Amino acid sequence: MRYNILWADDEIDLLKPYIIFLQTKGYDVTPVPSGADALDKVESERFDVVFLDEMMPGMTGLETLSKIKVLKPNLPVVMITKSEEERIMEDAIGSQIADYLIKPINPNQILLSVKKILDNKRLISEKTNLGYQQDFRNLAMQYNDRIGHEEWSEIYKKLIFWELQLDKSDDKSMEEVFGMQKAEANSNFCKFIEENYEDWLSDPKVDKPLLSHQLMKTKVFPLVKNESPLFFLLIDNLRYDQWKVIEEVISDYFNVEEESDYYAILPTATSYARNAIFSGMMPSDMAKFHPDLWVNDEGENEDALNNNEAEFLKRQIDKNRLKISFSYNKILNTNQGKTLVDNFNNLLKNQLNVVVYNFVDMLSHSRTEMGMIKELAPDESAYRSITKSWLEHSPLLDLLKKISEKKGRLVITTDHGMIRVKHPKRIVGDRNVNTNLRYKQGKNLNLDDKNDHILVVRKPETFMLPKPNISTAYFFTMEDYFFAYPNNYNHYVSHYRDTFQHGGVSIEEMIVPFVYLTAK
Repeated sequence: MRYNILWADDEIDLLKPYIIFLQTKGYDVTPVPSGADALDKVESERFDVVFLDEMMPGMTGLETLSKIKVLKPNLPVVMITKSEEERIMEDAIGSQIADYLIKPINPNQILLSVKKILDNKRLISEKTNLGYQQDFRNLAMQYNDRIGHEEWSEIYKKLIFWELQLDKSDDKSMEEVFGMQKAEANSNFCKFIEENYEDWLSDPKVDKPLLSHQLMKTKVFPLVKNESPLFFLLIDNLRYDQWKVIEEVISDYFNVEEESDYYAILPTATSYARNAIFSGMMPSDMAKFHPDLWVNDEGENEDALNNNEAEFLKRQIDKNRLKISFSYNKILNTNQGKTLVDNFNNLLKNQLNVVVYNFVDMLSHSRTEMGMIKELAPDESAYRSITKSWLEHSPLLDLLKKISEKKGRLVITTDHGMIRVKHPKRIVGDRNVNTNLRYKQGKNLNLDDKNDHILVVRKPETFMLPKPNISTAYFFTMEDYFFAYPNNYNHYVSHYRDTFQHGGVSIEEMIVPFVYLTAK
């Protein structure tokens, strides 16, 4: 593809060697001697980039620039000047120039600027695809070995790195290959969980990751200090890849001091994983020691399962004999988010402020139920984009700005991730079985299908899960599978296939981010 360059300079004849150099490199160059001529050309012809001399008689480069931006807001403009005056640089940058070059310039500077602007995406795509191809074999060798939880965390982060890099690439030729590799990694990760999860809970000597119920005591309480308040922000359903895209927004206000992860417990559902965080206990202990707070999800309304988080947190703080002034705030809608921002100064009186944001959870469920959201987020890339857009336009960003302004400290984490489900598994159960698509708990559970891609727990105590009835069992889907009932099976499958769900076993649901940040 040949690109068209417009070059405006009152000494354009002296630039002939540069123009010839660009032409030999495959670019078409139209030279003009003034800003007025440049505007005429921009109005009547199509150009891919404009080189603009700042010190032209009559209409200056900056004046020409502002008029070009009115005519063609997205046309890249490179400002060339003899002046190193800061005011001129700031004016040019404020007018959204693509590059800024100071005379004397050499041909390679010009060529580099052109390539940076016009060939940037192509060069990045080629480099990204080549880099992933080189790393493909290394990744495959890693997850096919017998590795531990730390190596799995590193593999997942590396997969996310390449997924985000390939996202930016115009060349989508490697997407299918990456999808297959991620699926294979997930399959191996699920086998790893199947082989090790029970040992993590029962054997104190075995090497194990940090789990949900250990998070507050191990990672959060030690950060609570007197000098500045700590804000503990839990965004429901936030996966590691979503954290990486919203990090771009948050980095304007905070420095990342620690970026790590922990493993969400099973089921990777709000009623279990989040309650475990705030109680500091596994579900079976919550049911045993706090029967007044624990709500079993067998046949229960899912909305009622997390009504006692604040009290769970209070009891955990008391159990650890901590003298901490704290607040607990759950945000379910935009108005509640705005109210929290309005009351921000009251939060500064506390050493610890817990904020639970359910919006990502609501978004994922609404994607299941609402056709419009389903259209807006047809794939992982679009879903990440929606998450970032939500943050940029939500009261949460206003809250983060205020925390930064007051030099508060911030933890961002989640209770579990989610996965886009694709393959159904038939299951049979009675009317009291819970509604979650990724796991089932109840009596008389049976698979109307093969046992593959399912983790069956007939003895809930081995997973430290409550056992309301003598025959209670837990069934977890693994990888990208979901449960469907035989009744009205085809309608059910078509309705829920390709939606984001949580509760089961997958690398996306279990390995989740924990980030500690300080204000800039």
